[in-house]
Amino acid sequence: MITKLTIIVPAYNEENTIELILDKILAVNLKNIEKEIIIVNDYSTDNTQTIIEKYIKDHSSENILLINQEKNQGKGAALHKGITNATGEYLIIQDADLEYDPNEYIDLLQPVFKANADAVYGSRFMGSNPHRILFFWHTIGNKFLTFLSNMFSNLNLTDMETCYKLMRTEMVKSFRLREKRFGFEPEVTAKISRYPNVKIYEVGISYFGRTYNEGKKINWKDGFKAIYCIFKYNLFSRK
Repeated sequence: MITKLTIIVPAYNEENTIELILDKILAVNLKNIEKEIIIVNDYSTDNTQTIIEKYIKDHSSENILLINQEKNQGKGAALHKGITNATGEYLIIQDADLEYDPNEYIDLLQPVFKANADAVYGSRFMGSNPHRILFFWHTIGNKFLTFLSNMFSNLNLTDMETCYKLMRTEMVKSFRLREKRFGFEPEVTAKISRYPNVKIYEVGISYFGRTYNEGKKINWKDGFKAIYCIFKYNLFSRK
């Protein structure tokens, strides 16, 4: 049973897209499910905070909470803050850019409605939805990281690194999450895989990736950090 979905939006220097993504989130019709939007501004140095504050003022009837980090700590740290403040039965991660389409929340919720899923991953490598063609080596890297994660977690995911992770809030709050940057993805996946009697599903989603000129932030160094985290949280630091 789900009556409220918490949507966590980590944002760092997203002045060009933050208002657009919030419009898309508000436009999604979840029928009888309430939306709680938690925006965590990770000490942006552009006009992101000002734009969000005005947006909240102009949409005062909506359930939108802004949390401003006192210093830049990374996406993982922003997600930790959002998870701590989430009050919905389930939560979903929504990047502040326009790479992922909030209209697909309904697709991600289907395994919750039908099978009481604990976690639903939105895969960029499944289904027939549109996918922007960009970087060959990024795709190889993502598939390698997913393969490595699957080896140790004994899952058969196709996209461990996806932003779209819909998770039971009670479950995620029970984890001691440590990674403050992009290591969040392999860490949370490792811990979900060990959750008692966990039900994990995967749903194909669209992907409108952006280039580095358009603001993409993840790089090859984050890939090596992800490998380190896969080993760390599957073998050496399992709590």
